[in-house]
Amino acid sequence: MNPRWKQRPPGSNWGDFGPDDQLGRLNLLTPEKVKQGIAEVREGLVFNLSLPLDYPGGNKLNPRRHAPRLQPSIRNGKAYYVYRMAQDVEGSTDVACDDAVLLYLQYSTQWDSLAHIGSLFDADGDGTPEPVFYNGFRGGVDVVQPSPEQPSANGAKKLGMENMAAQGVQGRAVMIDLHHHYGESPRKAVGYDDLMRVMEHDRIAVELGDMVCFHTGFADLVLRMNREPDIDVLNASCAVLDGTDQKLLQWIADSGLAVLIADNYAVEERRWSLSPGDCGHGPLLPIHELCLFKLGIHLGELWHLTPLAHWLRAHGRSRFLLTAPPLRLPGAVGSPVNPIATV
Repeated sequence: MNPRWKQRPPGSNWGDFGPDDQLGRLNLLTPEKVKQGIAEVREGLVFNLSLPLDYPGGNKLNPRRHAPRLQPSIRNGKAYYVYRMAQDVEGSTDVACDDAVLLYLQYSTQWDSLAHIGSLFDADGDGTPEPVFYNGFRGGVDVVQPSPEQPSANGAKKLGMENMAAQGVQGRAVMIDLHHHYGESPRKAVGYDDLMRVMEHDRIAVELGDMVCFHTGFADLVLRMNREPDIDVLNASCAVLDGTDQKLLQWIADSGLAVLIADNYAVEERRWSLSPGDCGHGPLLPIHELCLFKLGIHLGELWHLTPLAHWLRAHGRSRFLLTAPPLRLPGAVGSPVNPIATV
C-alpha cells in the first residue's frame, strides 16, 4: 500500500507506474513511441505550434493572468539595453542588451502540470476529504500553499513542471480536426458520439502512448483578434470537448493517450455551476480532474494547430512527430511551451 494513501479514486491509475511516480502517462512515451514519431517524418517540414506569448492579449480570458512584461536588466543604475560598454571600459566598442520578464506561466500556449488541478478526496481513509493531487501527493505539503510572508518560496515540491521537462516530451502525435467538421460558429460541445463520427470519417486511430491534439480553430481566431480578444465571440465559437459526457471521459481513459492537447482555452467546456445530477458536489472541470488528478495526463492549451491541421488534411495524414518540452522550472505548476511538429 502506498504510504501516502489507503484508497485511490475510482478509475484512477495511482500507483500503477510506481508509488512515487510523478510522470503519469508520460511513462508511455517510450523509445518505441519516439521511433514511431520519427517514422512519420517524410518531408522534413517543421511547424511551430505556439502562439506569440503576448497572445491572447489583455486578461479577459482569465482575470488572474496577464501578458508578459518585458524590461531591461539594470547595470550601474542604467537600463542594460543598447548599453555602451565604453561607459565602463574606455575604448570599448561593445554594445550590450540584457533583459528580464514577468511571465504568467499559463497565459498563452502552455502545459498544465499534474500539480495544476487536484481534488478534495479522502485518500487516507479517515472520513475527511483533503486536498490531494495525482498519485496521492498532498496539497499543502507536496504542493505548497502560498503564504504572505514567503510568496516567492512557494511552489510544487512534487509534480512540478521540471519532471515533464526532464522527460523530454517527444513522440508520435495524432491530429483530430474538429474544426473541419464543425467549423467556427456556432460553438459545438463535442461528446463521445461526435468524436467517434469524426475519427471514423477521417480514419483516425489513437494507440497506446500517442499524444492527441484537438484542432478547433480557437487559437487561430484569437490570433486574428490581434491582442484584443472579443470574449463574447470566443465564448460562442469553435468546438470544445464536453466534459460532462461520461462516455467521452471513459474514452480518454481507455484510449491510452499519453497527453491531451487542444488549441482552445481550458480544453473542455467550462462549467460555472454544478447540475442536480452531480448530487451537490463534483468537479467544475471534469476532464481536468480525470486527466491531471486521476490519470496523470498532462494537458496542453492554446496551441496554434491550424496551419499544421490544414497541411495534414491536404496530404491525407493525421500523424506527426511532436517535440514539446516545457520550461525546466522547478516547482512550476504550468509552463509556456514552444512545440515543434515535424512531418
